[in-house]
Amino acid sequence: MNTQASKYSVLVIGGGSTGAAVAHDLALRGFKTTLVERGEIASGTTGRNHCLLHSGARYCVKDKESAIECIEENMILRKIMPDSMELNGGLFVAVNDSDMAYMPLFIEGCEETGIPYKQYTGEEARRLEPYLSEKTLAAVWVPDGVFEPMRMCMAFLATAKKNGALVLPYTEVKGLHMEGNRVTGARVWDRIQKREYDLYADLVVNAAGPWAENIARMAGVDVPVVPTPGVMTSMTGRLCQRVINRMNVSSDGDIIVPQRQTSIIGTSSWTVDDADYIEIPEDHVQLMYQRGSEMIPQVGKVKPRGIFVVARPLIGRKGQDEREIARTFEAFDHAVSDNVEGFVTISGGKTTTARAMAETTVNVIADKLDVEAPCQTRDTVLLSYRDYYLI
Repeated sequence: MNTQASKYSVLVIGGGSTGAAVAHDLALRGFKTTLVERGEIASGTTGRNHCLLHSGARYCVKDKESAIECIEENMILRKIMPDSMELNGGLFVAVNDSDMAYMPLFIEGCEETGIPYKQYTGEEARRLEPYLSEKTLAAVWVPDGVFEPMRMCMAFLATAKKNGALVLPYTEVKGLHMEGNRVTGARVWDRIQKREYDLYADLVVNAAGPWAENIARMAGVDVPVVPTPGVMTSMTGRLCQRVINRMNVSSDGDIIVPQRQTSIIGTSSWTVDDADYIEIPEDHVQLMYQRGSEMIPQVGKVKPRGIFVVARPLIGRKGQDEREIARTFEAFDHAVSDNVEGFVTISGGKTTTARAMAETTVNVIADKLDVEAPCQTRDTVLLSYRDYYLI
């Protein structure tokens, strides 16, 4: 154990993929780590996304920074988290002339960002995926995949617990403790035992996703997080073996992700003020069916198993076009931005980039506390998610 790091305690708020990865990185470097989550692990944004292990190809034309982050982390997660992944690949399919015109830009973007790809004719693509539309003109394979959101978080946290971390689900933060301009801990509510108590730490990490604004306000600071929901429809049956993307600029209903024996169509995009109360617009649901059917007509012949919505925690400002906000991430040291010590926020990014987000965050923490403790998460194979309940 790093004796320098073990002198310090860190409280992580949020038990989604980002918070879980931060807790893992902290514990691996030797910090005394506690994580709190107001619900079950992965019950927020992480547990309600479309489960895509990004290759980065969705961003390779307009958001190259995010594309590079995704492909690098994709390759790392394949090594360290084998129990939580289905490495089935993905196809970007062209079904009209506009899609075909976009293909050269897409291929150029893949080459510039280091994303492996392979081109197929429409006939070859339909042999791989028989339910693809007969209008399919061409396709490009990329190393997309599918993950199990809860298993991913539990794998991070099982390993964190092995290294001494304390994980407290159903523990909601009601307020932050302040001494002058320093955050020193949190008042929390145990939702099982129905009691409030205090947790103190040398540093608090705000990894609450689209709820990060709410936590930041408790310290009197602002973070530029835009809660951006998207509607998804889970269809009965596995209509494709690979992830199917539309070969064009990212738009509504342009991806179908196979998840076990379902097919998840996503997603729309708009902004809200409150990530807890999001109405599902019926026209967004219908658009998922319509756009999904353009790639796989069978979508229109099966019943939905579920319709759901979740808010992404994008880094930006309200009023921006949400499709134009980059999908990269940022760690905010509030001592620098707001003169509030002992408080760091991490937000933005994707579930695919959770490990990298954690590395960036814990590097900030180590620098703040003057601790020499290099990141080890790139090569540390995680325990099985099953071990979460055994440690």
